[in-house]
Amino acid sequence: MTNSREVWITGIGILSCAGEGVVAHAPGNQKNFLRRDSTRFAPYCVHPLCTVDFAKQIVKTSEQKQMGLWQRIGVYAAGLALADAGLTDEPALLDRTNLVVAAGNGERDCSFDSKVLSAGAGGAIAPARLNEALLTGLRPTLYLGELSNLLAGNISIVHHATGSSRTFKGEEIAGVSAIENAHRRIASGQNDIFLVGGALNAEREDLLLGYELGRTLWPHAYKPVWSRKAGGGGFIPGSVGAFLVLEAREHAQARGRKPYARICDVATDRCLRQPGEATHTLQSLFDKLGVPEGPLAVMSGASGAEPATSEELDFLQGLEDRGYQVAIRAHGAWLGHSVEAHFPAGVCLAALALASEEFFEPSDENWVETPVETEEVSHVLVTGVGHWRGEGLALLARV
Repeated sequence: MTNSREVWITGIGILSCAGEGVVAHAPGNQKNFLRRDSTRFAPYCVHPLCTVDFAKQIVKTSEQKQMGLWQRIGVYAAGLALADAGLTDEPALLDRTNLVVAAGNGERDCSFDSKVLSAGAGGAIAPARLNEALLTGLRPTLYLGELSNLLAGNISIVHHATGSSRTFKGEEIAGVSAIENAHRRIASGQNDIFLVGGALNAEREDLLLGYELGRTLWPHAYKPVWSRKAGGGGFIPGSVGAFLVLEAREHAQARGRKPYARICDVATDRCLRQPGEATHTLQSLFDKLGVPEGPLAVMSGASGAEPATSEELDFLQGLEDRGYQVAIRAHGAWLGHSVEAHFPAGVCLAALALASEEFFEPSDENWVETPVETEEVSHVLVTGVGHWRGEGLALLARV
């Protein structure tokens, strides 16, 4: 599509197993990325959140208590992005900073659920009364931690970003749609500035159970994303909060802010996932972006789940036949797969690479990921292919 205004990334807030903030996630610190826990939820591996003092961003204890951990992760990352963009002490700007958030379902109280279900299995609770027991015994504030749109609500309360607010649900495509929505509204002149992103707490028994029932988790010893097909495929979840401040170029320049990168365009779709359909869909989306030929870095959101990962790889390797020298990196191998937050995290990492003029090192054992001459890379393609549904691409450029 033809955009009338450039969209700049002027603030990044990211929180993961690698640490917090832009320095911890810069290409030069990649050696610290691979932190994972293979014993706590064995046989499943997770990329756990780094140690965080949430009080640095969420000062009131009462506010922390009514949030689920995933909400605290998101609110913290949002605060990092606002501070990075120089908005923390700008109440007039915060009043018109719009929110677009990607969110999943909230967290259950697994210890309470287990207690009730065990009592039911032992005959202490009649089967007909199980639902009643599960509903009436929960702490009153748990519901606040489960509501998807309360991540955006808590960001507004804590950080005073009180422009319009939208929340997208739908796993990985929610994160893609959030970025797309903010980009289009800025490019079209509807709004000037947005805070956009998502969060996931991956260290949850209820979340792992749900994905295991769908046979989408990787149940073996750690392997990089591109090396899991022989074992049946699957993703390794990671706890991540990723938020960006997006603004129109003119708006950023007027307040003296320099960009990390420019988002040229975002394209999305949701195919039915017939065999080969994801590859074809990605090719069609790519054609809409107007990517210049030459060296092209790719920040892939591939999860490791099959057949989605193989079909994305077919698309990426096919770009070589079209005149592109492609350097692929799957950030899920470093930070884990963060579902709704995964695409925003990929955009954060791509922007940091462009700003530092240094791309991330390969981390694959099958030579899918190859070295790149970083000084030649002026664009990064970010992919977001859901493990089950949803496809999206974003093109970022150095400013």
